[in-house]
Amino acid sequence: MNIFDTFLNVDVFLRTWPLLMKGLWVTAQLGAASIVAGLVLGLILAMLRLYAVAPVRFVTKVYIDVFRSIPLLVLLIIVYYALPFVGVRLSPFASAMSALTLVSGAYTAEIFRAGIEAIPKGQFEASAALGLNHRQTMVDVILPQAVKIVIPPLTNNSINVVKDTALASVVAMPDLLKQATQAQALAANPTPLISAAVIYIAFLWPLVALVSRMERRFAARSR
Repeated sequence: MNIFDTFLNVDVFLRTWPLLMKGLWVTAQLGAASIVAGLVLGLILAMLRLYAVAPVRFVTKVYIDVFRSIPLLVLLIIVYYALPFVGVRLSPFASAMSALTLVSGAYTAEIFRAGIEAIPKGQFEASAALGLNHRQTMVDVILPQAVKIVIPPLTNNSINVVKDTALASVVAMPDLLKQATQAQALAANPTPLISAAVIYIAFLWPLVALVSRMERRFAARSR
């Protein structure tokens, strides 16, 4: 048996293609839901980290530091396998989304915080001079400018979230990697895993190229 029959077997690929597509759909759903939830959580955490009262700022900082430090796989196992012992039982999808959102939210919070702090202080002073309250200042003046700054790192973080969905296979989540692993076992051939790797590349490469393009564009504008 040559390398093509072992790793690039066309017959095996065609038989397992429907399973891989089902897994890709689950991966896309999980990734999209986790990214959106992580963005919302991250923005809330960033605002609390910057403008809440001191005790809340401290708790928020601890949360961000802890969830940026804990390995996602460990958190996923805790959410899925440990929480049922305290009466909280989540489905594989909910467990994976919760773990991804908690970690993504921590990273997103720091991205938003850096973007907000990059806005010149004069923007805040000008808003105050115009009689805008804090909410109006943030919504109408600061956040629109900060979002432009943080788009490249947020996109990069979103790519990492999609890649991390592969870890959901440890909680029997039928994502792309889980389906590829099952297909490999059924076919007794590693072609499905190679196919899954190619699908991940085809799915994420355009996003990686987009991040690079945006970074170059923002760098050119800053000069």
